[in-house]
Amino acid sequence: MKTRILGHSGLSISALGLGCMGMSEFYKGATEAESVATIHLALDQGLNFLDTADMYGPFTNEELVGRAIRGRRHQVVLATKFGNVRGEDGSFRGVNGRPDYVRACCEASLKRLGVEHIDLYYQHRVDRTVPIEETVGAMAELVKAGKVRHLGLSEAAPATIRRAHAVHPISALQTEYSLWSREPEDELLPTTRELGITFVAYSPLGRGFLTARFRTVEDIPEGDYRRNAPRFQGENFQKNLELVAKIEQLAEQKGVKTSQLALAWVLAQGEDLVPIPGTTRRAHLEENLAALDIAFTADERAQIEALAPKGVAAGPRYPAATLAHVNG
Repeated sequence: MKTRILGHSGLSISALGLGCMGMSEFYKGATEAESVATIHLALDQGLNFLDTADMYGPFTNEELVGRAIRGRRHQVVLATKFGNVRGEDGSFRGVNGRPDYVRACCEASLKRLGVEHIDLYYQHRVDRTVPIEETVGAMAELVKAGKVRHLGLSEAAPATIRRAHAVHPISALQTEYSLWSREPEDELLPTTRELGITFVAYSPLGRGFLTARFRTVEDIPEGDYRRNAPRFQGENFQKNLELVAKIEQLAEQKGVKTSQLALAWVLAQGEDLVPIPGTTRRAHLEENLAALDIAFTADERAQIEALAPKGVAAGPRYPAATLAHVNG
C-alpha cells in the first residue's frame, strides 16, 4: 500500500482512505454485513485510514466502525468528527464548538468506537459563535489527556485554519474535492501546503456521479440524500451527465473505469492529498484501490484539465441550508 504522512505528525497513513458515512446513512443500499466485510478487506489490503463522524447515523456509524475494527485496532488510523449537532430522532440542530461540548463529544465517540484514543479528531463544521481558538484549545486538551492524537478541521476557511494552527498544530483539513469540485485550488490548498497540513478529499467521486452509475434520476434510490442534492436535479443533472460522458470516453481510451480515472486524478494532485471515497461494497473498494496504480501522461492530464476545468459542474454542491454551515 502506498502511504503518505499526515501533516507534521509523522503518522503514516494509506494514500487512499475509506469514508464510512454511507454505511449508515444518507445513501441507500448498504447492509451492515457487507459494510463490515468492506472494512475488513480494506485492512487486509493495507488501507488503514478510516473516516467516520458522530453525526452519521446519527451515532450508529461509529458503533459499526468500532465493531468492524475490534481486535484490529493496531491496523487502523481512526478519524472521527464532532460539531454537527443532531438529535436522537435524526434532526439537525446546528453547529456547536463550545469547549464543554467538545469534551462531551469525545467521550461519547470513544465509547461508541470502543477505543481508548482517536487518531485524528476533526471539528466537522466551524461554529461561528465560538472563537476557533476556544474550540481548538479544548481539542488540544484532549491531546494532552491522551484521548486524541492529532487534530483536524473540516470545511474551514483559510483564515480560520491559520488561527487554529496557531493554537495547536492542525494535521488535516477535510473538504470536498474532485474533478467537479475544484474550488479548494484557489485558496485552501495553497494554505494547507504553506502550513504543512494534509488535505483530505471527501467525495472525490462526486457522491457517485463521477462513477457513471447514474443515467437518470430514477437510478438514485428513493430516500437517498442525492435526490435532494442540486447537482443531481433537473437541468443540472443533464449538464453533469454530459461532463461524465466525456470523462467516461477518456477513461475508455485509457482502459480504466470512469471512477478510477476520476480518483486517480485526485491522487495525482500531490503527495499531500488523501482522498477518502466512501463505499459499502467490496467490489467497489477493489476498483478504487486499483486507481492507486494509474499514472497519467502530460497529454492525458491536459485532456482531463480541458474537460473538467474549475467551475465545470452545474449547480452548487450542497443545498442552500447546508452551504450556510460550510467554509466557516
